[in-house]
Amino acid sequence: MSVFTTRARAKRIYTCLFILLLAVTTGSSRCLAQSVTLYTPYTKISVPPGESIGYDIDVINKGRAVSNAAISVAGLPKGWSYTLKSGGWTVGQVSVLPNDKKTLSLQVQVPLQVNKGTYHFMVVAKGAGRLPLTVVVSQQGTFKSEFTTAQSNMQGAANSTFTYTATLRNGTGADQVYALNANVPPGWNVAFKADYKEVSSVSVEANKTKELTIEVDPPDQAAAGDYKIPVIAATNATSANLELDLVIKGSYALQLSTPNGLLSTSTTAGDEKRVELTVNNTGSAMLKKVELQAAAPTNWEVSFEPKNIENLGPGGTAQAFAIIKADKKAIAGDYVVGLEAKTPEISSKADFRVAVETSLLSGWLGLFIILLALGGVYYLFRKYGRR
Repeated sequence: MSVFTTRARAKRIYTCLFILLLAVTTGSSRCLAQSVTLYTPYTKISVPPGESIGYDIDVINKGRAVSNAAISVAGLPKGWSYTLKSGGWTVGQVSVLPNDKKTLSLQVQVPLQVNKGTYHFMVVAKGAGRLPLTVVVSQQGTFKSEFTTAQSNMQGAANSTFTYTATLRNGTGADQVYALNANVPPGWNVAFKADYKEVSSVSVEANKTKELTIEVDPPDQAAAGDYKIPVIAATNATSANLELDLVIKGSYALQLSTPNGLLSTSTTAGDEKRVELTVNNTGSAMLKKVELQAAAPTNWEVSFEPKNIENLGPGGTAQAFAIIKADKKAIAGDYVVGLEAKTPEISSKADFRVAVETSLLSGWLGLFIILLALGGVYYLFRKYGRR
């Protein structure tokens, strides 16, 4: 056998050994890749702009050897950001024992200014595995402030207070202090309240909202009609507008008196006094279910005819009578009976003075007793005075 033949055989043997070693190495790499799995239960979610999404990512090693995997996020849309942590530390590589797993915390920040749509990215364990994730942005993103209310239209009387509930949203990336103002006609008052306190400005954190109460108080004599109330929340960097609709139907006003305006009378103990009353609607809105009530001294009785007035139009007058019965043991003097006409919207009170006088019979009886006493004294004086 020649030297050249021996060398050729040796070369073929080395080549076969190299191919075998390469096949074993490649097979081992494939087994490593197949032994590491990335897992999270929620791979497709829907969120609004500006939301921070939290994922728990499990790195699972199903192999028989320790797996070292470099972890990263690939394909994240422009403007989006993420953090990958474990045990409070930011990590870029993880080592997992055989038949074990490590859990990583992935936090993905969706920007405020983003288009509505579907976005894809993936978590990658280099040379080991990939985990595709999908985020659906549910609405068009903005980078501005928003001022909204669930009910912008209200109606009522001029002497009512109109209360609106509004939400102020800071859609910017920084905390803002908003000055609150409203453009109203002269004589109108607008109050802003946050956390049950009256305020003229309010602080709102970035991408947060603040609930506000807006109270609009028109003048009592404001004319009936439709009113638009522009409200603005503004900073040096951003502003938001809200328009409130207010419908005034009229004003509520009520007056309880007597035909001549005199609020006094006289009676005797135990007797009844019938007093004529006038109930006047001095406002511009219809009054319904006007009820008459009284507050009288102890053991006095007060009734009304009628007790209720069903409807009283603007400028209208209704007649009623109060029947006042004094206590039969009432001594002479002045007493006050409180009278009131009221509706769910408005009321009017009148203090009625009642003078209780001594009855004629009582006067004659008293005079008779006095004369009887004087007669008795005179008789005794005549009978025993001479002795």
